[in-house]
Amino acid sequence: MSESTQPLADRLDGLLFFPVTAFGPDGTVDLAAFRAHVRARVDAGAAAVFAACGTGEYHALDLDEYEAVIAAAVAEVDGAVPVLAGVGHGTALALKFLERAERAGADGVLAMPPYLVKPDQAGLLRHYTALADATGLDIIVYGRDNAVLMPETVVELARLDNVIGYKDGVGDLDLMQRIVSAVRTALPGERFLYFNGLPTAELTAYAYRGIGVSLYSSAAFCFAPDLALAFHAALHSGDDETANRLLDGFFGPLVELRNRGRGYAVALVKAGVRIEGLEVGEVRPPLSEAAEEHVKELAALIARGRTLL
Repeated sequence: MSESTQPLADRLDGLLFFPVTAFGPDGTVDLAAFRAHVRARVDAGAAAVFAACGTGEYHALDLDEYEAVIAAAVAEVDGAVPVLAGVGHGTALALKFLERAERAGADGVLAMPPYLVKPDQAGLLRHYTALADATGLDIIVYGRDNAVLMPETVVELARLDNVIGYKDGVGDLDLMQRIVSAVRTALPGERFLYFNGLPTAELTAYAYRGIGVSLYSSAAFCFAPDLALAFHAALHSGDDETANRLLDGFFGPLVELRNRGRGYAVALVKAGVRIEGLEVGEVRPPLSEAAEEHVKELAALIARGRTLL
């Protein structure tokens, strides 16, 4: 855990990094490669490390592997930036992962949707409240897929002392605006963070910024940090010409490529990391590797993107 006395919410300001989890040729977790991946991206300018989350194949890790990955991220970062751990599954198992995250020294938690079921709002509130009650760590709730939170639910979660933010992976801007408005109205003066959690968030960054959501994670930062940082700088400095050039010439085509295969939000990112020279292994089942022709297209796209800088 970081030695910083600054609240976690004050430290989450910049481009957020979701590392892949490295696996060796025998399929076991490769902590040395993982640490090299984390170190390279923190040195490149990551504002925070979200370890063992969706891009990090949280779903494929057992409890011991998970704890080792979080501990490795904490050790490698050594307090330079905060480390947050993904926590998912149903409530009972999520609490066990949460305990491991705390033991490994994480600064906070990204609470992902519960496994498989489609709960109602009361059930979602019970689930995330149980996590918050079980830890002193700060929690960001991730709404997506089977966990679509309504404004009144987010308001109740925002009332909890250690729930500091909401990450939106749904992409319904009308709903997101109503969430922002509801929290602002119910808790005036309360600081509550919002994150754009859509895959390749650069493509929707302008839309989210329009409703006051400026924080986002960049999948491209895993394998092309120069392009991700250039877009981030252009977005926040008002350099629309550069931002649009990168959107049209790199991020837009990247989304089109990502949409050509199931699981490519992870598999294609991992392929990109390998293209850039770090052997992080293949994805674990039930995901499949990106098709060879798509990996070649990704390599060409990264090279073409760099001509836009």
